[in-house]
Amino acid sequence: MIKVAVFGYGTVGSGVVQVIDDNNKLISDRIGDGIEVKYILDIKDFPGDKNEKKLVKDIDIILNDPEINIVCETMGGTRFAYPYTKSALEKGISVCTSNKELVAAYGPELLETAKKNNCSYLFEASVGGGIPIIRPMNTSLAPENIEKITGILNGTTNYMLTKMSKEGSSYEDVLKEAQALGYAELNPEADVEGFDACRKIAILASLMTGKTVNFEEIYTEGITKITSKDFEYAKKMGKAIKLLAIAENKDGELTAMVAPCMIGDEHPLYNVNGVFNGIFVTGNMVDDLMFYGSGAGKLPTASAVVSDAIECARNLGRTLDCVWKDEKMTLSDRKDKEREFFVRVDAAQKDNALSLFEGSDGVSLDDNEFAFITPKMSERAFDDKIVRLDKVKSVIRVEA
Repeated sequence: MIKVAVFGYGTVGSGVVQVIDDNNKLISDRIGDGIEVKYILDIKDFPGDKNEKKLVKDIDIILNDPEINIVCETMGGTRFAYPYTKSALEKGISVCTSNKELVAAYGPELLETAKKNNCSYLFEASVGGGIPIIRPMNTSLAPENIEKITGILNGTTNYMLTKMSKEGSSYEDVLKEAQALGYAELNPEADVEGFDACRKIAILASLMTGKTVNFEEIYTEGITKITSKDFEYAKKMGKAIKLLAIAENKDGELTAMVAPCMIGDEHPLYNVNGVFNGIFVTGNMVDDLMFYGSGAGKLPTASAVVSDAIECARNLGRTLDCVWKDEKMTLSDRKDKEREFFVRVDAAQKDNALSLFEGSDGVSLDDNEFAFITPKMSERAFDDKIVRLDKVKSVIRVEA
C-alpha cells in the first residue's frame, strides 16, 4: 500500500483527497498497488469532516513516518511550503505540487534536492491547472527546440475579458461578478495585474530553455486599463482581447512578456473563452501544438496533482528528472521586439496620429475619438512616437 500525505486542506488539497477517494480503484490499478491518504496537514480544524481523523498539525509526524512515500503540496505561497517541501525531499519523499509561486521561486533547488535523495519533484498542476503541459514538454517534446509559447494562463482574467467582450460590461462590474462567483480573490492583484500568469510563463520559459528565467524580470502588464470601448473597436476590427503570456526563444535569445493583446480570428487562442486556458506551443520540428482545457478549479487542478502522484508511485526510489538548471537565463530587451499596436486617441489627434504612424489603418466609432493599428515596428520605436501624441486613451499590443 502506497501512503500519501497532503499538505493543505483548502480547495485544491481537498480536491486531491476527493480524486484519490473517488477514483481509488482506477488509480490503484494503474499504479499496480493500493494508494491511501494517510495524513492531511493543516493548521485549521475541520470538525465533522469525513477525513477529520487524518488531520495533523505537526509536519514531523509525516516526515518521521517511514510509510509516507509521496506528498501532495497544495498550500500555496512559499513561507511554509518551501521548508516543508525541502524537508520532505531530503527525507526521500517525492513531492507533487500545484504551487506556481514555489516552483517559480525555488524550482531548480527543489529539483536538485529531489535528485540527491532519489525521489521526484513534480509540478504539472502549477501551470494550466488540469491541462497537461509540463510532462509533455519534458517527454513528448523532448526532441524539440521550443521556439515560442503563447498562453492564456489565468482563468480569472480570461473570464473577465470574455464577459466584457460579450456583454459590454465595465472592468469594475465584471471584477465584482468574478469575486462573487469565487473566480477572483477579495484582493485580485495577482490575477488582474498579471502576476499569476507571469510566474507560469516563467516556469514554461525555464523548461523551454533548460535555464532559470526569473519571473521578476519579465515585463508584466495587467488588464486594469482595458475598457468596454476597447472591445467595441476590437469587434469592429474582427479581433479579441486576451491577456497573453509569451515566451519566444530565437537564436538563443529569449524574450518574455505578459500583457493584454489583440488577436485576430485566425489565431488559435481567439476562441479560448471564460475560465478556460489555452497554451499554443511552436517547436522547430513538430510545428504548432495547442493545449486547451480547464486552467483552474478544484478538481481539474487536483487531477493534475494526482497524475503526478501516480508517476511518483510508479517510480519509487528513483528520480523523474527535469532539465532545469540553476543557471540564469538572461532576457533580451523586449523593446527590440517588433509588433503592431492598437491605439485610441482623441478625434482631434487624428491627423497628427496618421502623420506620426504613417501607413496606419484607422477606424472611428463616433466623432469623439479615433483608433488605429500601427505598422509593425519595434517597441522602442513605438515608445519614441507615442509620447509625441496627446490625449492617448488606450494602447494594446497586437499579436499575430
